[in-house]
Parts: sequence; C-alpha cells; structure tokens
Amino acid sequence: MCSTNHKQNKEEQDWRQEAINGGSLKLVDLHTGSNGWASPPGDLFSLRSINYFTKKHKSPSGPWLLRPAGVDWLRSASKLDHVLARGDNRVIAALKNHQMKQNKSNKTSSNKTNNKSFVVAVNLQVPGRDHHSAVFYFATDDPIPAGSLLYRFINGDDSFRNQRFKIVNRIVKGPWIVKAAVGNYSACLLGKALNCRYHRGPNYLEIDVDIGSSKIATAILHLALGCVTAVTIDMGFVVEAQEEVDLPEKLFGAVRICQMEMSSATFVDTNTPPAPSGAASNRVQAAEDLQDEDVNGKKG
Repeated sequence: MCSTNHKQNKEEQDWRQEAINGGSLKLVDLHTGSNGWASPPGDLFSLRSINYFTKKHKSPSGPWLLRPAGVDWLRSASKLDHVLARGDNRVIAALKNHQMKQNKSNKTSSNKTNNKSFVVAVNLQVPGRDHHSAVFYFATDDPIPAGSLLYRFINGDDSFRNQRFKIVNRIVKGPWIVKAAVGNYSACLLGKALNCRYHRGPNYLEIDVDIGSSKIATAILHLALGCVTAVTIDMGFVVEAQEEVDLPEKLFGAVRICQMEMSSATFVDTNTPPAPSGAASNRVQAAEDLQDEDVNGKKG
C-alpha cells in the first residue's frame, strides 16, 4: 500500500514538474533570480483573520490552497482568451497525459489511483501594439472540499466570482515611481475593478483579466512595464471572505515575478488556434469524462 501511494505521489509530482519546467518564463531563485518567477510564501501576505469582522485584524495567510504549476509569458497579435482550451496549452497537456496513464493503470490494477487533479489559471491580459498575457497556473491533486469558499468560487456563477476575486500585491523591488503608483502593499477586487471572464472546464477554471478595461489600470501597468526589468512584485490571489464562516482568508495561489524581460515572451498565433484532432481528441474526451464529481461537480 505504501509503495502504491509513493508511486502515485511521484507521478503527480512528475506532471507538475513538467508543467513548471516547460513554461516560457522560467522558475528562478526566490531571492536572487531575475527574468523569471518564484513562489513567495503565503506568510508574506496579510489577509483577513478569524476575527476580522469584529476587530478588523489581519494575519499572515499561511500556505497556499493550491500549489504552483508554472507561469507563461505570451505575446500575440490579438488578445489571448481561454488559453486552457487551446490544444497547445502545455499545462493541460501534461495533466491529461498524466490522467490517461492513471486511467490505463486503473484498468490493469485493483488499486484505484487519484484522478482528481484540478487547475486554476489567472490570465492577466496586457494591451498594447503587441498583446501580452501573463498566465499563472495553480493546481491541486486532492479533491477541493465541497462547500468550501474556493469550491463555491470555482462552481459559482460569474456574479459571485466578480464579488470575491481579489489580488494582493507587494512591491519587493522597484523604482520609487512604481511604488508610488502601485503602493508597496495593496489589495483590489479585480472582479469589480476590471472585466473578468471565467472559463470553467471539466478539470479547470481560467480567469481572464482584461487590464485594458480600465484606463487607470492600463496607465499604471504601462508605467510599470517601462521599468519592468527593475521591478520584482509578489501577487497573491484570494477569494475574498465576506462572511465569518469563510474566515480566515487563504491565498489560493501566489507568484513572484522577478525583473522580467519583455522580450522573453513566447509568440502565440491567435489566428489559427491549434486543437487536438482524431484519436488524440478522443483520448482527451475520455480523460475528461472520468473526472471526479467532487471537484468537477454541479454548482454549489
């Protein structure tokens, strides 16, 4: 039994490592890295504590609810929507390949393996002559607890999501003009401030955030991009707690972008989005059909 669990955990780690290592923006050291990304600990972010509604206290978030699964920095001729539905998305491809192996193993073994992996992707869409997308992937290989705030966010409607989807920023390193514009530490309900589109797949939720839908956000972003190679920023993503039962708040994911080079973006052709075909498409559908309803079930 222990041997089976060890093999299962190794396989789950393998698909995640494939996703992390294959990104167009590379994983770098949290403290010394540049032109890449890292995973800042949740304790760096102050969120609503267990007694927030009575005493307005905030406390360190602690561990993320989902683990990092890579970052993509993409460039395209037009705005890049719903990247997880693209046949060339490497994160979903790694996950589906892992799940197909699990399904094959289930048919030849009496030991049932975990087939409950779930991905949440945040796609920050940056307007410009060339469009850019910074896509952050977070994942879990465990069932998301039914009834939890994250479960309700994933399976809820867009109105609920817009009221709850929050970003918390920390400027780790950067010129004073960027710190003055963004603030050393700030929080924003993205669902209210910007146009967000939510794409719910069988084993994922993608959130497309249109930075260009706000003139203020666009102006601040262009200022930051003007000195992007000198900026290191932490971004934490939260489903905001608006009732005591949902406290304390927890990050569902966080990422540190370290002095990124604009030129490091990978070009994506949005005119002819690739898609799986033939037998590959059938295998993908078969894998999707076998997703566990505890994660991919009805709206809560």
